[in-house]
Amino acid sequence: MSALLLKNICKSFGKTEVLKNIDLEVEVGEFVVFVGPSGCGKSTLLRVIAGLEDASAGTIEIAGEQVNQTPPAKRGIAMVFQSYALYPHLTVRGNMALALKQAKQPKEEIAARVKKAADMLSLGDYLDRRPSELSGGQRQRVAIGRAIVREPKLFLFDEPLSNLDAALRMNTRIEIANLHKSLGASMIYVTHDQTEAMTLATKIVVLRDGRVEQIGSPMELYNNPANQFVAGFLGAPSMNFISAATLGGPADHTIGIRPEHLRLAENGRLAAKVIHVEKLGGDTNVLAEIAGGQTLTLRLFGQHQINSGEAISLDFDDKDSFLFDAQGLRLDT
Repeated sequence: MSALLLKNICKSFGKTEVLKNIDLEVEVGEFVVFVGPSGCGKSTLLRVIAGLEDASAGTIEIAGEQVNQTPPAKRGIAMVFQSYALYPHLTVRGNMALALKQAKQPKEEIAARVKKAADMLSLGDYLDRRPSELSGGQRQRVAIGRAIVREPKLFLFDEPLSNLDAALRMNTRIEIANLHKSLGASMIYVTHDQTEAMTLATKIVVLRDGRVEQIGSPMELYNNPANQFVAGFLGAPSMNFISAATLGGPADHTIGIRPEHLRLAENGRLAAKVIHVEKLGGDTNVLAEIAGGQTLTLRLFGQHQINSGEAISLDFDDKDSFLFDAQGLRLDT
């Protein structure tokens, strides 16, 4: 039995189609991440799963039960929002316990679940504080703890780390990954941050314009993108694209090369001029312009003495490149 099964999900606001025939299966225990550019429909899809928006067409099954007409509170899900959505007048304990009190759970059961979640999230010392007395990272842990105590069939995360600074994002990302391992729970996570997607997901769903572009594990999508959009969306720095005509190929085809697969080479096939250098300590990113005004990013490991305005020669192994047709579909090479 799947944790979640979506069949032909569509969603329209008036005449605007936001989701278009989405099919997806989430297995029990999977960590599935929705990624895509702003406006691609990832948050709307999460809200449809949660019951906060009605699907215009299609069916939603959670743990084998169709829930299209089931209210959010009865779907067996717990949602964590980017805004935390904590009640300011309640303590941490009160926020975490509220849903269980509303469900009329026994006091002993509520206390045990709150303590267990607080211990998992290192919140034991903060149970009697109010949200205003907590840092952003602590508030987000409270929001996650509130979801844990409900023991849901499915966890839903809507960009939960977007309000945190870089260091807190990394720490909280690790906490969520450890939480998934310890609970063995089914989780769906929406983000625009591909680092979060690549490091957290067992399966990534790439969305564009309300459609699924590709589904697979992080490395499957990175190494075998189905099209130019997926290839360019995953990876930092993003994949380089040049006209195949630059190297004698068809003018309507495009070659994709990841920055780490470009290399400095004497008499390389791509003559270039350095236009910018980013020295990051462990890495050096070089932006260079080739024929036709096309810009490439070269990622070099370690520290390198390369300066803007310098003429360089680049090359790559053909086996590390990708070829796309005029519609952006990947071709076998």
